[in-house]
Amino acid sequence: MYRIDGKMHFLFIFALIVISCNNAVMGKNLKYRIYEEQRVGSVIARLSEDVADVLLKMPNPSSVRFRAMQRGNSPLLVVREDNGEISIGAKIDREQLCQKNLNCSIEFDVITLPTEHLQLFHVEVEVLDINDNSPQFSRALIPIEISESAAVGTRIPLDSAFDPDVGDNSLHTYSLSANDFFSIDVRTRTDGAKYAELIVVRELDRELKSTYELQLTASDKGVPQRSGSSLLKISISDSNDNSPVFEQQSYIIQLLENSPIGTLLIDLNATDPDEGANGKVVYSFSSHVSAKIIETFRIDPEKGHLTLLKQVDYEVTKSYEIDAQAQDMGPNSIPAHCKIIIKVVDVNDNKPEINLNLMSTEREEVACISEGSPLDTFVALVRVQDKDSGVNGEIVCKLHGHGHFKLQKTYENNYLILTNATLDREKRSEYILTVIAEDKGTPSLSTVKHFTVQISDENDNPPRFQTNRYEVVILENNSPGAYITSVTATDPDLGDNGQVTYTILENSVLGSSITTYVTIDPSNGAIYALRTFDHEEVNQIAFMVQARDGGSQQLSSNTTVVLTIIDENDNAPVIVGPALRNSTAEISIPKDAEIGFLVTRIRATDRDSGMNSELSCSIAADKENNIFVMDPQTCDISINVSVESVPAKQWEFLVIVQDKGSPQLSTKALLKCTILEHVYSFPSTEATLVSQPSLDISMITIISLGSICAVLLVIMVIFATRCNREKKDTRSYNCRVAESTYQHHPKRPSRQIHKGDITLVPTVNGTLPIRSHHRASPSSSPALERGQMSSRQSHHSHQSLNSLVTISSNHVPENFSLELTHATPAVEVSQLLSMLHQGQYQPRPSFRGNKYSRSYRYALQDMDKFSLKDSGRGDSEAGDSDYDLGRESPIDRLLGEGFSDLFLTDGRIPAGKNRMEAEHFIYSSAWLSL
Repeated sequence: MYRIDGKMHFLFIFALIVISCNNAVMGKNLKYRIYEEQRVGSVIARLSEDVADVLLKMPNPSSVRFRAMQRGNSPLLVVREDNGEISIGAKIDREQLCQKNLNCSIEFDVITLPTEHLQLFHVEVEVLDINDNSPQFSRALIPIEISESAAVGTRIPLDSAFDPDVGDNSLHTYSLSANDFFSIDVRTRTDGAKYAELIVVRELDRELKSTYELQLTASDKGVPQRSGSSLLKISISDSNDNSPVFEQQSYIIQLLENSPIGTLLIDLNATDPDEGANGKVVYSFSSHVSAKIIETFRIDPEKGHLTLLKQVDYEVTKSYEIDAQAQDMGPNSIPAHCKIIIKVVDVNDNKPEINLNLMSTEREEVACISEGSPLDTFVALVRVQDKDSGVNGEIVCKLHGHGHFKLQKTYENNYLILTNATLDREKRSEYILTVIAEDKGTPSLSTVKHFTVQISDENDNPPRFQTNRYEVVILENNSPGAYITSVTATDPDLGDNGQVTYTILENSVLGSSITTYVTIDPSNGAIYALRTFDHEEVNQIAFMVQARDGGSQQLSSNTTVVLTIIDENDNAPVIVGPALRNSTAEISIPKDAEIGFLVTRIRATDRDSGMNSELSCSIAADKENNIFVMDPQTCDISINVSVESVPAKQWEFLVIVQDKGSPQLSTKALLKCTILEHVYSFPSTEATLVSQPSLDISMITIISLGSICAVLLVIMVIFATRCNREKKDTRSYNCRVAESTYQHHPKRPSRQIHKGDITLVPTVNGTLPIRSHHRASPSSSPALERGQMSSRQSHHSHQSLNSLVTISSNHVPENFSLELTHATPAVEVSQLLSMLHQGQYQPRPSFRGNKYSRSYRYALQDMDKFSLKDSGRGDSEAGDSDYDLGRESPIDRLLGEGFSDLFLTDGRIPAGKNRMEAEHFIYSSAWLSL
């Protein structure tokens, strides 16, 4: 609507001021004036300048844009978005736009963008009239007939001129060309229109002059003044004594605008006292009535009934002024005139109108806003209007649909639809809202309009995995490229915001990047192996997978994948004891071995785990009638018969060690057993020494050893002097140096080491017993591996040395077995002492804390109790400062002299020396090696 009368204009200004004070969204009410017919493109105003004070209060005034909320496809006024420049978009014709209304204006609203800081400006552009129209008569020639008997002062209504302009530019007055018989009187109708009445100012005489032609001119008051004219052709007729007379000169009628066609408005009654044709009255409209009246009303010429010919509309025309006349049928009749004023009464016959201007829409009745929009975000502008007046035009507007939106009144019948809560597209992507406008008339009329609000997506959701931890199992020995599993993450966002890609976060496994073990398909999360997995190398791999969306600000989440590699039975058992050569082991058995004698124990390992590493042993083939039996669990091989009762001296049988995997894997070993003819065994060293039959020889040996010790004491003093030059705090305690030199050494034992602290262990075959640990050994406790000596020694050679110093198992490599392969005792002892001297074995007392362990057990089941190596408090290593592989020890020279007295060059004991004396000297020599 473009027209606002004075009262409504005042109410509008008042409402705008009140709302502006109570609502931060409001801006200003801006008024401008332009003249009609201005050139298209003419600039009216710039909002960026006129509302600068409002823009300065906004966070970023330079980025503010303007948007006009106008109706129609081709608006008369155009608003630029960047600076709010208002210009003329189409030709403006005020007469076409507002017709005869005095107040003519174009009104629209302008909002600021972005809508986070919405400001609403109401723009009112008043269109001013220019005098571009002249008054015009409907007829160029107006015929009038007047009786010569018409009295002076008789009035005859004339045609009205029409001027579409308003104000001073509209019709102002009428003028009549100069004459002596007629004049005009300018009058104003109830609707404001001006008309003229012709007045007889002198008596007429048809015989003197029968016709008159006068110029009737209508003019406005504009600049420049414009006018229009019509020719009055007045005919003077012969007289008729009596003319009809109406009951009233004017009538006022109230007509409801919804009155049906044919409604009787008035029954005109005019009387004429004449008789016959001179008294018969005929009714009609005056000749100057407008065509609009003739189209809308009808007068019955005989009865004088005025009826409704066309339905009226209060919103178009609020009143009608009709000039009716009554004329008799006699000659020279003079018509009588009366005025009928019809006032149209408004009824509630118009429903309210709803106009929606939606935000960011490409389709009608669809608004689009982002799910990240804050509260009070602008959605739509609603304008309601009702053509009715009074209470029939008062409107109540409501918004139905959802509590996430609200309706806020701005001024008059304008409303804003704003968001009332935060929106989440993933919960609801579309809302259907209903605007209801209802007037206050009786009966009340209403209008309903629906529109849709679509929620656009933002990247506000990271991808979500189904679980925080994926646990997957895979068999080892898989093929490279094998599929392992898939991880899945979902993102409820749309488009790129919901497009998930997968990556494996960098990690290391056994010093290698995780990306050398597994890879992932970035599009679907499928995980594949890049190599063949080996359970024995790594049995579990843990890594993290990251899911990332494709939004402009990417969001991500992680999950952990634990890959457990299941063992397969891909490793056969390996026999580690007894030592094998070409899958064959040689074992010596004493001649006097009885039933149940432990020949050896098979020790084996299996790199697999679980059932695949559980081992069992068995004898595959025994051609000697079950001479040997084997415990399948401990893998102990024992003699099942007395050796002396068996004539054979050598046996061979096959031992099989197999796991319990599927399929089972096994390892075979060939055992060759040989009986030893001469074997000495000593239950314990001390008991042997005591039981010697010749005490004198023992005493002599002890005295000799005492002398040697005295010489050694001097040597150790010399060594101590040299060792003091070394770092004292960082070296190990060495029992070769006099203990007096290391009184405060940190590794010095709490008591001195004596000869009695050395345990000599007798063996049956001259092999050093070594303790070894095996993870998957069938035996539940560590066992001693028995070394073997060659079974093919000559019967003429002397017996081997049977007693050796126990070696600490903590300093002997696993699976190591020392064999004394020389035939003569002298060579065997020389070889042993050479190894001791070179640091391959370090004999020591069995020292545990502050105690010395003395054990005289014959069966060597736990070698930790017979260690000759220093404990953590007194170790003497090859790296100690008192140990030098390249330096000859005086002990070696003394031991060499002693051996030369005991043995001949071929290793035999010379005459006069008994074996006990030789062995006793060997024991003492081993102790001196300390």
